[in-house]
Amino acid sequence: MPTGSEKPTALDLSAILEGLLEAEIQFILVGGLAAVVQGAPVTTMDVDIVHNRSSENISKLIAFLKSIDAIYRRPDGKVIGPNEGDISGKGHFLFTTRLGPLDVLSFIEQGKAYEDLLEHTVEIEFRGHIIRVLNLKTLVELKKTSRDAKDKQRLIVLEETLRQVKEEYGIDLESKKSSANNDDVDQ
Repeated sequence: MPTGSEKPTALDLSAILEGLLEAEIQFILVGGLAAVVQGAPVTTMDVDIVHNRSSENISKLIAFLKSIDAIYRRPDGKVIGPNEGDISGKGHFLFTTRLGPLDVLSFIEQGKAYEDLLEHTVEIEFRGHIIRVLNLKTLVELKKTSRDAKDKQRLIVLEETLRQVKEEYGIDLESKKSSANNDDVDQ
């Protein structure tokens, strides 16, 4: 059983993604890693997902979280593991795992949940699986409404990446399907 003071021994964000995919969990990759896999030159230290809150999906998610020794990140260091009651609710669930930080979100900016975001995703191939990723255009639109200083700083980079991808490749990131190089998500 992990203790509250334990830190991950290695940051392996790609292993978190691969584990989620192998467990057949329905999720959308959001946040910094979603920007990275679409070409944005930003740094991130965690995986942020918005999950489908169906009971079947939550059961799979709980089993996966337990398999990677997930515990809530808490300032008091108290060790609390994930449970179905929490994950099925509306909230942000921030975990430390043996692979690195994983943020499981019921919704993101403007209260957008999994079902609301599906039409704003792109499919990216990763290690033989398909990841649904919030498209860069939607990431930019949502960050424009954020009051977080980090989001405001990152917004400039995201907007420039979106402009360059459209200009250089003629790619509309709302419908792009591509392959993510494994090195792109290893942090």
